[in-house]
Amino acid sequence: MIKTKEDLKYYMLQDKLNLRVKNDKPKKFDEIWKYEIILRKHEYYNNLEKKNIFQKILLNHYKNKHHKYSIKYTTSIPINVCGPGLSIAHLGTIYINSKAMVGKNLRIQSGVTIGGVAKNKEAFPIIEDNVYIGSGAKIIGPVRVAKNVAIGANAVVCKDILEKSTSWAGIPAKKISDNNSWAYLSIDVLKDEEQ
Repeated sequence: MIKTKEDLKYYMLQDKLNLRVKNDKPKKFDEIWKYEIILRKHEYYNNLEKKNIFQKILLNHYKNKHHKYSIKYTTSIPINVCGPGLSIAHLGTIYINSKAMVGKNLRIQSGVTIGGVAKNKEAFPIIEDNVYIGSGAKIIGPVRVAKNVAIGANAVVCKDILEKSTSWAGIPAKKISDNNSWAYLSIDVLKDEEQ
């Protein structure tokens, strides 16, 4: 969770590395990076314990901008859900439940839902570090996804995936190989994992 300026810088750097962005500032068509910067700044100003008037104004600004971008790109990623190294491959029809817990270095494609269940408001997914989620995949309910897992396009995950460094696909999702998710993530964000 982003609580300090140092946290904000770290999260934004990890996001940039996992997005494989080379330039220092977003350019005209860097919508994904702009969306993630707004998300992270919204998190930071929201999480400040004591806010001066200027910080309250910035919180309101980033909250409104986050909402506007979420509607524009049909991408709903709440604050304080995703760890550092978030990498959105394509904006559009992404939904993450506000109670979900997502570790670092998530690579997510379009059409993905990470949601709860209607009958139980506390039933939400927990996704560990270095997970790749393919286009159209659904992760529903109180399931846990282990580290370094790759979930294939259009897979439906409704049971725990506890075996680390594996690939899963199908409806319902089943293990298809012992390949991990690292081919889909930036090498720079994984350097710490190897040590």
